[in-house]
Amino acid sequence: MAQIREIRLIDDLDGKAADETVEFGIDGKVYEIDLSESNAGKLRDALASYVAAARRAGGRRRAAAGSAPANRRQSVDREQNQAIRDWARKRGMKVSDRGRIPAEVLEAYHQEN
Repeated sequence: MAQIREIRLIDDLDGKAADETVEFGIDGKVYEIDLSESNAGKLRDALASYVAAARRAGGRRRAAAGSAPANRRQSVDREQNQAIRDWARKRGMKVSDRGRIPAEVLEAYHQEN
C-alpha cells in the first residue's frame, strides 16, 4: 500500500496557506514563523530599517557555560573509536583504520562493555 504524506504550511498570522518559514532573532532568541509571501514581505519591510542600521553578528553562538568544547569531544570520540577498533581486532573482527565502525561491531562492543 502506498502512502502520501503531505505537510502544509499555514500562515501563523492569518491561517491561510504559507509559502515559507522565516527565521529571525532578537534579544538573543531565535524565532521561526510560517508566513505567506505577502506577510513575509511585510515582516521584512518592517525590519528593513533596523537591519540596515544594524551590525551583522557572524557565526554561531558560543557554547553554553559548563559545556565541553567541541574539540575536546572530538578527541574523546577518536579515543573511544580507537579503543573499539582495538577491541574488535583482538576478537578477529575486520574494521578499517578510519571511517565509520560497522553497527554490528559497535553492538558487540557495547554488549560486552
